[in-house]
Amino acid sequence: MCTVFKGMAEDKCTENPIEPRNSRRISWPSKWEGFQLLNDIYHFVPECLPHVSLQLLSADGSVCMDSGWLTCQTEIRLRLHFSKMSPVSITKKKYKKSRFRIKLTLEGVEEEEEEDDEDDEEPEQSAASWHKMTTTLETSMISEDGYKSRHSQPECGYALEASQWTEYIIHTMDPDNLELTFDFFEEDMGEHVMPGDAHPGTAGTACLLSSFFVESGKDTGVVTLPIMKRNSRQTLGKVRVDYLVIRPIEGLQCDMSSSFTKYWRKRSAPLDVGHRGAGSTHAAKHTKVRENTIASFKSAANHGAAYVEFDVHLSKDCVPIVYHDLTCCISTKKKGDKHSLELFEVPVKDLTYDQLQQLKVKALLATGFSFTSEYTQKPIDGSWEGNLSSYFNMNLFLDIILSCVLQRAGKRRIVFSCFDPDVCTMVRQKQNKYPILFLTQGISETYPELMDIRCRTTQIAMSFAQSENILGVSAHTEELLQNLEHIREAQSKGLVVFCWGDLNNDHDNRTKLREQGIDGLIYDR
Repeated sequence: MCTVFKGMAEDKCTENPIEPRNSRRISWPSKWEGFQLLNDIYHFVPECLPHVSLQLLSADGSVCMDSGWLTCQTEIRLRLHFSKMSPVSITKKKYKKSRFRIKLTLEGVEEEEEEDDEDDEEPEQSAASWHKMTTTLETSMISEDGYKSRHSQPECGYALEASQWTEYIIHTMDPDNLELTFDFFEEDMGEHVMPGDAHPGTAGTACLLSSFFVESGKDTGVVTLPIMKRNSRQTLGKVRVDYLVIRPIEGLQCDMSSSFTKYWRKRSAPLDVGHRGAGSTHAAKHTKVRENTIASFKSAANHGAAYVEFDVHLSKDCVPIVYHDLTCCISTKKKGDKHSLELFEVPVKDLTYDQLQQLKVKALLATGFSFTSEYTQKPIDGSWEGNLSSYFNMNLFLDIILSCVLQRAGKRRIVFSCFDPDVCTMVRQKQNKYPILFLTQGISETYPELMDIRCRTTQIAMSFAQSENILGVSAHTEELLQNLEHIREAQSKGLVVFCWGDLNNDHDNRTKLREQGIDGLIYDR
């Protein structure tokens, strides 16, 4: 097998693709062949590989492209979507019936030093020019009908659609020194919107400084920006921008020794995955073994489970723990009454590891693991799951869990999964070793609809998984049984399909799903 290694850019002014670190010209490899030499590159110029792509050429000539991971740069994502309401609100009567296209441009990267360098015969590579060269902007749009990912924008951008998730993806070495400008181009509501149409009129702009993310102390959230008229100080309205900032894991260097982010060996039969080990404690016929315990994991392994699925949280002192719910119940005795007990519901994140150990000790064993990274989500009614309106910083939360797994899992088979699409994105961008599945409940009568439109149907979940280049989806069996064609549809798009839910405990349902070629079944054993 031949490996072709691609970097973000290359210095065409030099004959050698790689020069020593202290060279006056800095570049990184655009392409490279051979695993041994690839390892040498990592030891030679690891800081010069901001975000790389891997291209594998097999013996039969087929090509497999895989995206890289964050090493020393930050990824900023700005999203416009109709999950809660229209992201654009117009207040001026003149524009009430207008339709807008929106384009994001990057400004504010320092350029002063470039002018000083023009007089030098052999200019030093300034920090400003280096940051400018390594700053990129791409767009991604997903809907139930498919996705367009990581491509440039038309001159006048795109019109927003209610069923579409529009995302602007920025890679930068200088995340605190960018001006992010949304330009709004007016066009008549009756016109058919096509990229490449004649330029509609420029109506206004909205500007966001990237330093806001540092000052706010948040890596996820929503910011509302005024839309200012192009040539005056009047406002046209406002735009709600959903943002996500992804940072590399500090102090941990990934390499190419092994990468399974998109690798999956097709099997003749689906994998059996033990739900919380040997099954949920609350299921009537599974009360002998407590869920999420060593005994439960061993029981699942002894009964042929290829993987065991469990949920991972952080304690108050940031220790990864295995527990299903966001909250736990603690019983206390009333003062002066030995026989009366009171039950208190306490967020797991508010208890230290030592306090949790006093309640129950949990440990892991050597078998395949399916990590479900639990993170708070918001149903469409605006409430927070577990009534937790605040939670750990997402970068911190995942850095701790990923560092623990990357350093201690050894050769154990690991698959991550999460209901939060942003967590899936972060896991994919922060490392290149383990795959992740997007957990989705789809259209369900059992669970409340979620705010995020990417979570609402299995079809848009497929588009999201394709757009983010993750392994696949773990769909709710309730929707799959009503739309069995989703399994083959997802697999035809290069996705792996698992399924979860109480309906998997029925033998006939499992047989039906196996006949459709499902890749993995998560159920109580």
